[in-house]
Amino acid sequence: MIPTPHIGVSDVSLIAKTVLMPGDPLRAKFIAENYLEEPVQFNAVRNMFGYTGTYKGKKVSVLGSGMGIPSIGIYSYELIHFYGVKNLVRIGSCGSLQENVKIRDIVIGMSASTNSNYAEQFNLPGTFAPTASWELLEKAVLIARDKNISVKVGNIFSSDIFYDEDRESWKKWSKMGVLAVEMEAAALYMNAARAGVNALCILTVSDSLVTHEATTSEERQNSFTQMMGIALELAVESNV
Repeated sequence: MIPTPHIGVSDVSLIAKTVLMPGDPLRAKFIAENYLEEPVQFNAVRNMFGYTGTYKGKKVSVLGSGMGIPSIGIYSYELIHFYGVKNLVRIGSCGSLQENVKIRDIVIGMSASTNSNYAEQFNLPGTFAPTASWELLEKAVLIARDKNISVKVGNIFSSDIFYDEDRESWKKWSKMGVLAVEMEAAALYMNAARAGVNALCILTVSDSLVTHEATTSEERQNSFTQMMGIALELAVESNV
């Protein structure tokens, strides 16, 4: 079924086997225009922009995922099952839950706790732990180390709620050592695990629930270049 309801391209070859997935479609546009050679737009359905180009001679695609688990659940599923994508790398922003995780720090999600019931569809006889692909995680850490970029690797929290009625609930996750909160990784990891493909979430801290510092929406859209650099190098190494 291509084009799908959300990705308006009929030719499977127009989408690379490795796709970077920022939440903001304008960040996808920024990456395509500033990092990819000869980018071609393949999607504009619902203004969820997608582009394919090359980076260091390797074919790479970038597609916005939208906000929240339902949105990235749809886009990642369609990329995997209809377009044959093998590596999906979420690049987004997050809120720090720890005092030592500072504004603009890079966090790599080794696992993704969640308050979503997304896993219910799989009818598992227990609680599933959404986990990144070691293949991508190891490469990302080595790339960051080679670039002298400090990263923090650990558990993140994928929340269904942005404006939480319980303003103090994040402290319970913080006590469990969770590094940061975002809204998409758990669904991405579950979809990838079910399909036997690779997924990773690389985040830049945009605000802190601990110190109440925050970046602007423009900074989140157009900066965070270290995270983008790691993800692009990861795409190069993952495309064989």
